[in-house]
Amino acid sequence: MNYFIEGLQGSGKSTLLSKISDLHPDYRVLREGDYNPVELSWCAYMTDQQYFDILEKYPDISSRIKDLTFSEGDRRIVCYTKVQTDNGEFYKDLEQFEIYNGRVSQDDFKKIILRRFENWHGNDSIFECSLFQNIVVDMLLFRNATDVEIIDFYKDIRNALEGKDMKILYLRADNIKANLDVIRKERSDENGNELWFPMMCGFFNDSLYARENGVSGEEGLIDHFAQRQELELRICRELFADKVTVLSSKGYTDKMLADL
Repeated sequence: MNYFIEGLQGSGKSTLLSKISDLHPDYRVLREGDYNPVELSWCAYMTDQQYFDILEKYPDISSRIKDLTFSEGDRRIVCYTKVQTDNGEFYKDLEQFEIYNGRVSQDDFKKIILRRFENWHGNDSIFECSLFQNIVVDMLLFRNATDVEIIDFYKDIRNALEGKDMKILYLRADNIKANLDVIRKERSDENGNELWFPMMCGFFNDSLYARENGVSGEEGLIDHFAQRQELELRICRELFADKVTVLSSKGYTDKMLADL
């Protein structure tokens, strides 16, 4: 069996991941930024030439880059956020090779995602936000895709996953703003200065969706989260009803998890 833990930011995915991992200590845990057979968040997706150019540009950390590089066909996947360096330019350079946030064409985006889901045949893994978050956000915010277009793409994803042992544990946020307030406090420095929220607002404000619809800030972000959650739950109901368990982000018990 494989578990996909999904839900909005602040819904408690990391806590749930830890609890499922405790129940299955022999399972492999895959968090954002790790090398992941079905998800590419915080990873660079590069051609050989692009990869070798980066090694040449950063010779002092080339060994660290190589240690965190994986080959898939004619592509190199670099888990660049795991590479430790004080050179901030490295992270900016590698970020440009991510596939999300409209960085690749829509055709390439879909082909890459479907190919990786089709080729994945693993077992005994726990995936953190590897099925919905980054794909849905990319399509909503950076491609202005309609709900119907996104659902149609997930029909292809469901077909690619056919016959694979998996359960989706979706954490439904019953109070999005309250959850957001909690994560804002948690991701602040020792002086109370918020670190995550300004970055998240900047990300949202710079999106194609926000610019074209004239929305921004906390109110716009909360509305986006509500729209995203409603869409993801609809995808669960319509396409993954036999695979999903929806849990209230603040209302499940350890016994409920043990009974899954």
